[in-house]
Amino acid sequence: MIMIIIKVQSARKIIIFALEIINLKSYIMKKHLLLFAAIILSITSGFSQASFSTGAIEVVVNQYGRIRVYNSAGLQQMWRTSLLVGTSSTTVFDYENDAETLEPPLLVSSPASSDFEIYGAFDNTYSALPPDVIEKLYVYGWTNGNYIIAKYNVKNDEPAAINAIIGLDIIPYIDETDGHDTVTYNSTKNVIRIHRGAETNTGIKLLSAPLTSLYSFEWYDGYSVDADYWTWMTYNQLQPQYVSPTADGSVSITAQGAVALDPAASTDVYYAIALGANEQEMLDNIAAAEEKYQLLITSVPDPNLAGNGLILGKNYPNPFNESTFIKYQLPTSGMVSLKVYDVLGNEVMNLVDAKQTAGQHILNVDAKQLGSGAYYYTLRFNNQVKTNKMFIVK
Repeated sequence: MIMIIIKVQSARKIIIFALEIINLKSYIMKKHLLLFAAIILSITSGFSQASFSTGAIEVVVNQYGRIRVYNSAGLQQMWRTSLLVGTSSTTVFDYENDAETLEPPLLVSSPASSDFEIYGAFDNTYSALPPDVIEKLYVYGWTNGNYIIAKYNVKNDEPAAINAIIGLDIIPYIDETDGHDTVTYNSTKNVIRIHRGAETNTGIKLLSAPLTSLYSFEWYDGYSVDADYWTWMTYNQLQPQYVSPTADGSVSITAQGAVALDPAASTDVYYAIALGANEQEMLDNIAAAEEKYQLLITSVPDPNLAGNGLILGKNYPNPFNESTFIKYQLPTSGMVSLKVYDVLGNEVMNLVDAKQTAGQHILNVDAKQLGSGAYYYTLRFNNQVKTNKMFIVK
């Protein structure tokens, strides 16, 4: 039995063949170039993938964690969006070189937090090279919403702690055409805009932490090298604009600040991806995705609030730029005080000073007026005091 799958990436001149002839698979690099002069086929799907359509946007996740999006007319807008996790210039987890299927992507039959959901898990066993991480991907969609939210849960599967810089590798395909696109960073909305003329706009926004790096360049064959990825992920600037001069088109690399992960620890990273006929429509859809994100993270049970006593949960996201959520649990009704202090012990915010009922409480903290740095938030209830630390990065 012979199975042949060929993917053609238009102007990028990439033809990827995957052959499986019983035991022949071990001889073939699943994501590298193989050319057969006598065979020209174009089949766009992989072995295992999951997809959904909200009625306004369609998303497809393949067996190695690549996300593609299509507009309501069925035109592809994204060739690939995939996860990057870097710990040094020689250790970067990426889709092309490392990703392997751990749990095949599937369409969740009864989503708890959205109308549509795809789940899949991936690890580095294709290359067996560090960093040893597990990527759990959740993609959420809502009926008629022209946006999706991608949640990446990144787990440290190494025996030692790591400082993980997490980002995305983004290759656009605007209205199924390569090249001459423009990548613009909207610093007011913190949105990456990918556009070309009057064609469909794509917007991407990191929701769960401040974006620290955005670097775009012209696509070239073989750019997926750890040292180069690391350079782009640690660029530590937000490139205002990149204009693609050729038919090859742009590649954009994003990153957030390093996250310290102990062995077996994990962190969640959320991105919104939205489409629009123009910039304003795209921004409106990004804003709609942000509203869903707030509901999404507050609807997830907090394991830190398990138990019956007074509990102060860890704020989320942390670090954050403008706002964060604080969850806490009261064993009985009573007077509650929740305040924020700077590192010198000065009170900077009085969040709660009132009688509240027993049970769990969630507070959305708007900290736009506070500067970058470390802060402490303290819960006082019936002579009990609980304190946690949060970080603001601007």
